[in-house]
Amino acid sequence: MSKYDPLTRHLSAHDQPQVAMRFDELEQLLGFPLPPSARKHRGWWSNNPQNSVMTKAWLAAGYQSRDVDLAEGRLLFERLNAVDPAGALPDHPLWGWAVGTVTIAPDTDLTAPMHTDEEMDAFADRTMRLLEGRPY
Repeated sequence: MSKYDPLTRHLSAHDQPQVAMRFDELEQLLGFPLPPSARKHRGWWSNNPQNSVMTKAWLAAGYQSRDVDLAEGRLLFERLNAVDPAGALPDHPLWGWAVGTVTIAPDTDLTAPMHTDEEMDAFADRTMRLLEGRPY
């Protein structure tokens, strides 16, 4: 159990794609002050899970931090891969543009090599001949 579990529970209880919070709201929710570095360094709010235990708390709830305003003491938690009520796709305008264009048969082994070792050796030999200016 982490001292940041109240944040995970709070964010998990929301169904909105974004949750705006002030630093003082976070402190009230957690029951203790944020470390001084949280108010001084934008990197403290990084979404890298190795960053801090608190980072893991919002990531565990399915959110990422963004729009951190150190001067005003506020930030936005945005649901990862959220679809807004208007139906817009998340993260980038091209997100999902190719959905449904490729179908992979259920019995396909995606880890199997495409070519045998002999085929790859022959390809390498032909390529070397061409690079050396010899006919293949």
